[in-house]
Amino acid sequence: MPSHVSADPSADQPSPRGTVDSLITQTRRLRGDVDAVRRETSPQDGEQGRWQRALCDLAMHQLNDLDEHLAQLRDGPPPVRPALPGLPAPRAAVPEPARGSLLSRVGSAEWNLLTDEATWSGELFEILGRDPTAPPLTLDELPSLVHADDQRMLTTMVTDCLIDGKPIDGEFRVARADSGLRTVHMMGEPVLDADGSTASMWAVLRDVSELRRSRHAVSETHDSLRRQQHIAQTEHRLAVELQEAVLPPWRGPLRFPHGGPGTLDLAARYLPSSTSALIGGDWYDALELPDGEILLSVGDLTGHGVTVTSGMAMLLGALRGMAVAGARPDELMGWLNQLLDASVQPSLGSAVCCRYRPETRTLVWAQAGHPAPLLFRNGTGCALPPPPGVLLGATTGAVYAQAEETLEPGDLLLLHTDGLVPRRAGIAAQLRLLALAPRFAEADTVQECVDTVVEEFGETEREDDACVLIARVTD
Repeated sequence: MPSHVSADPSADQPSPRGTVDSLITQTRRLRGDVDAVRRETSPQDGEQGRWQRALCDLAMHQLNDLDEHLAQLRDGPPPVRPALPGLPAPRAAVPEPARGSLLSRVGSAEWNLLTDEATWSGELFEILGRDPTAPPLTLDELPSLVHADDQRMLTTMVTDCLIDGKPIDGEFRVARADSGLRTVHMMGEPVLDADGSTASMWAVLRDVSELRRSRHAVSETHDSLRRQQHIAQTEHRLAVELQEAVLPPWRGPLRFPHGGPGTLDLAARYLPSSTSALIGGDWYDALELPDGEILLSVGDLTGHGVTVTSGMAMLLGALRGMAVAGARPDELMGWLNQLLDASVQPSLGSAVCCRYRPETRTLVWAQAGHPAPLLFRNGTGCALPPPPGVLLGATTGAVYAQAEETLEPGDLLLLHTDGLVPRRAGIAAQLRLLALAPRFAEADTVQECVDTVVEEFGETEREDDACVLIARVTD
């Protein structure tokens, strides 16, 4: 910062009035736009809302100050007070604005080293919490108002200014009796006499407490968002790893059982949501049981994230264990409902469970609030009539029924979760699936059938995760 002696007088001339008026208009228009955004942002919107509001508050503080400073530039400097004896005329003090305006946070001071006199603007008394009728503090007395941790820093800044001629630009905290700690930004410079010696020090002090609080709020919410993002990424990775650990790692069609009549060719696919990065609780499964029957199941546990994925893994493990023990599909649904109902974190789920007997080509199945399997035969398709069954976890002691269907060689069975198509599509979604019957009939493998479903539904804006499992009866 140049001294008063070396300052270029032409630099003190304000910009042309018309240009400044234009800047003021633009600033106020921008301030109105920012204020509109701030009013639309609620702190109740979570961390993202608090982050946005803190940024808006910070921008409003800065735009308000800019508006006031531009008004000063337009109106020109106030009358300059007389110089202290033996010193060149100081810069104009900051004008005394109306109480409550943003510029009421700005004051000025000058300390004469020759006479040990101090001159403060009236607003500086307000900023520092001093009685305006009391004499202004000298440079030696000024640190008494400052927080103990900042006193050494202030003393160093003042010493460097007076001895080495360094400009002051720093902040310190003031302990006010009426409003606690306030943060003050001080900018100052030495005033030189005719011999080039430091004769006084001039400074502008600004109360930046609200600005610092806004920046602190921005910093805190930013850190909080980063922590939440890290947690979300970690949870997503854990959910993916857990899902991959429990779902069959099929990379092509499977053939169950290993020989005998009524063999099933199977293929399946998990389709993530196209509107969410979170992993859901959808599953598909096929398992050859000890008695030679084949277990087929698909299901969906409501929600997303690690908790839901771990709940899905628990249900699938229980389903497999009970099926190996010989439980019928209706019994499986009842026990899964009891398991969800007794969980520490109750939730809802839907499922279809089938047991297929290869010797008789018989399918016995039950459902719990889930879309029925679709049966495709001779180039046409239909939904199997569903037996009664409510959502898993919806009611204590729910009883489930089961249905039986005899399949024929070449029949194709399609099981899917309801996230495959948008819920709002309703019956139209099922009709779209049934309309794939001619293409299924022309397919050489069940993997081609799965690819057909993915081609038809995989690229749409699905609202949820989805699973599709297709089984075809061979000779």
